[in-house]
Amino acid sequence: MAAGKEIRGKIKSVENTKKITKAMEMVAASKMRKAQDRMRSARPYSDKIRNITANLSKANPEYQSPYMRATGTAKAVGFIVVTTDKGLCGGLNTNVLRAVTQKMRDAQGAGKQVLAVAIGNKGLGFLNRIGAKVVSQAVQLGDAPQLDKLIGPVKTMLDAFVGGELDEVHICYTKFINTMKQEPLVEQLLPLSASVLEQTEEEKKAYGWDYLYEPDAATVIDELLKRYIEAQVFQAVAENMASEQSARMVAMKAATDNAGTLIGELKLVYNKTRQAAITKELSEIVGGAAAISG
Repeated sequence: MAAGKEIRGKIKSVENTKKITKAMEMVAASKMRKAQDRMRSARPYSDKIRNITANLSKANPEYQSPYMRATGTAKAVGFIVVTTDKGLCGGLNTNVLRAVTQKMRDAQGAGKQVLAVAIGNKGLGFLNRIGAKVVSQAVQLGDAPQLDKLIGPVKTMLDAFVGGELDEVHICYTKFINTMKQEPLVEQLLPLSASVLEQTEEEKKAYGWDYLYEPDAATVIDELLKRYIEAQVFQAVAENMASEQSARMVAMKAATDNAGTLIGELKLVYNKTRQAAITKELSEIVGGAAAISG
C-alpha cells in the first residue's frame, strides 16, 4: 500500500491548501467591502473640487493654469503606474501592465523619453525589469491608501510638467466595475482638458457664486487644480485597492474550488488503488487455499 500512502499524503496536502485559500477568500471578501466603501466615499471630494475650480476658471477666462497648458516642446511622457503590493489576485496586475507597456512603446515610437512613478511593489518590479526610468515610488501602502504617502511621488510629476519637462502625464490603474469585473485603464492626467471641468446645468446653478480671492485668482485656481489632480490619483489608488481585493477573492474562490475537485479525483484514485490491493490479496488467499486443498 505504498502507492495508497503516497496518495493519502497528497490528499492531506491539498486539504491544507484548501483551508488556506478558503481563509484568504474570506479575508479578501471582508477587505473588499471596506475598500469599496473607501472608494465611494472619496468621490464627493474630487467632484466638489472639480466644480469649484470649473466655476472659478469661467469667472477668470483670461487666465489659463499651467496644469491645462500643453507644452508641445518636451520630449518626454510621464506615467503614474498604480499596481498592488502583493500577488495572488489573478491577472489584475498583468492586464494593467500590458496596457502600460503598449502605451510606453507608442511614446517611445514617437521619439519621446518615458519617465515613470511606481505606486505598488508589482509595478515597481516590472518597471525595473523593462529598464524604465523610475523617478519616484510609493510602496507598502497597506490596506488603506494614505494621501501623505502619495503627494511626494505625484508632486514629482506635477513639477516636471509645470517646468516644461513633460508633454503629458498618464495615470494607469485598474478601475473597479463590480466584484466580477475590473477594467485596466490608461488615462491622461495632464494637461487637464476643458471637458474635464465641464459642468452640467444643475452644477452651474449650485456653484454659480461670486468669490473673493486671497491672495489672487491665479494662485487659488492653481492650488485647487493641484488638489484636484492629487484627488484623482488618490481615487485611482482607492479603485485599484477595491479591484485588488475583489480579484483576490475571486482567485482564491477558484483555487478553493479547484482544490475540492482535485481532492475528489485523488480520493477516487485512492479508492481504486485500495480496491485493487484488496482484490489482489483475496486472489492470493483463494489461490493459496486451492493449492493446499489440491
